[in-house]
Amino acid sequence: MMRFTIYFIFFLLIISCSQTPTKYWEPYDEQAELTENQAHENPRMRYKLIQSKFLDKDALWAPFEKELNKFGLEKYETLKPLILEQDIPTIQAHIAAAKLSYEELTTFYLYRIRTLESDRSTTLNAVLALNPDVIEQARQKDKAKKTDTHPIYGMPILLKDNINTADMPTTAGAAILESHQPDEDAFIVSRLKAKGALILGKVNLSEWAYFFCGGCPVGYSAIGGQTLNPYGRRIFETGGSSSGSGVAVAANYAVAAIGSETSGSILSPSSKNSVVGFKPTIGLVSRTGIVPISSTLDTAGPMTKNVADNAIVLDAIATTDPKDNITTKAPRMMVFLDKQLTPSLKGVRLGAMSNLMEADSLYRNAVQDLKEAGAEVISYTPERVPLDGFVSILNGDMKNDLPAYFQQTSTAGFKDMDVQAVIDFNTQDSTLYMPYEQARLDGVMSDTISSSGLAQTIDKLTNTASSFFSKPMNTHNLDAILSINNYYAGHAAISFYPCLTVPMGYSTEGEPGSLTFISPSFSEEKLLALGAAYESVTKHRKPPTGYQ
Repeated sequence: MMRFTIYFIFFLLIISCSQTPTKYWEPYDEQAELTENQAHENPRMRYKLIQSKFLDKDALWAPFEKELNKFGLEKYETLKPLILEQDIPTIQAHIAAAKLSYEELTTFYLYRIRTLESDRSTTLNAVLALNPDVIEQARQKDKAKKTDTHPIYGMPILLKDNINTADMPTTAGAAILESHQPDEDAFIVSRLKAKGALILGKVNLSEWAYFFCGGCPVGYSAIGGQTLNPYGRRIFETGGSSSGSGVAVAANYAVAAIGSETSGSILSPSSKNSVVGFKPTIGLVSRTGIVPISSTLDTAGPMTKNVADNAIVLDAIATTDPKDNITTKAPRMMVFLDKQLTPSLKGVRLGAMSNLMEADSLYRNAVQDLKEAGAEVISYTPERVPLDGFVSILNGDMKNDLPAYFQQTSTAGFKDMDVQAVIDFNTQDSTLYMPYEQARLDGVMSDTISSSGLAQTIDKLTNTASSFFSKPMNTHNLDAILSINNYYAGHAAISFYPCLTVPMGYSTEGEPGSLTFISPSFSEEKLLALGAAYESVTKHRKPPTGYQ
């Protein structure tokens, strides 16, 4: 009898181990949704597809099946008040008080992602990969917990999928890179890990950081499908190119996310998804191991639910990188931690653009809020400053920088990758690989700008764009200029001005909008202080309905 019992238990174990994971996601017929969107007033939202033809969603959470089922709905609901919409200091306080652990925090986010991303009525197509070892890594954070750690210790972070990770593919959303797994983490990922952060996974983006197709939907990639805005799925744009980063933070899929920007790619999705986004000065944050568009203008930056968290994440990644020469020349700031962010707006001088005052009621309300909080806001009429040649900077840089990236960071199979190789691959099956064509990549190859012409264009536009900001700032003695969302992001990019965007409310239709603070190079501390002060007196951000 004893022997039979042992065999029976052994048999049950074999059956249990051989069972396939539960199927949570079922692809569906999306034709009715596509047809409905053909009438959208915004041509970029007339989608050709929504679901990915590459991604197996169930494979994302299969490694966590046992832990998530054990975690369960009851515990998920119990932990919600401790985690949703809470800032990093508050979450850390809960952990210090033993109300929460890093393992529970991480498992909560994984459970939430599986629940919302496996339901066709709530899926945002935001997540491309999940770190299969992250729960065990969180357990180790609990065991090694110390009192002198960086605030980002144990915090689950999502990365835009153009940022290298050695344990997950880095695809830039492109089919040709489906199996591309670099040998090393990007420098900023290594810095996050060194300070104790947990890399939860990778998120969707506008393919090739939206330097791929022309006039196509933002938030689309071959690998991830169409990212959707939680404030209005198929109604509002997600912004791009860090679409998945903005969407994931808005939906509370992680504590924070990292995006990247060349011209508006952090500011736009942050604004469209009512989160705080920071585009730092070029050189403050390393670009090593990040799929490039332009070595002149690219930078990574944090996307968070509040300014305090933004400061914490920026502090964790803003480190000199010997392999990215521009970072060695950048002045190092004092720490950007939440204790620094308790300023007053009294006496602060801000510039408001008259054309934006006329066009946008949220902007007018924001200006009034700033005035009532003690700021002096000076209205002025901005000069019209075209950026002729701006696209040629991106074309010329990408033609050189993309092959350099693959040669420096990729495994052998991708060492010879360049823009032409991507174009040639995509033309093999245009429906599958480039349903919106690839006009911007074609433009890279057809642009004949020379090295000297590229340098001259950069110098010319830097001077031109800098005057767009410096003239009103000097004339009116301003601390910062106020913009909307990613408006004038190109001018800020080529003049190397950092930008911080903070939620400023919602339209009558419910679409988010943000107030963007712009100031000269390496004024990150000032912008964080201004953003924190504005946030503290307005508190506009609210989670999207259906994702509370």
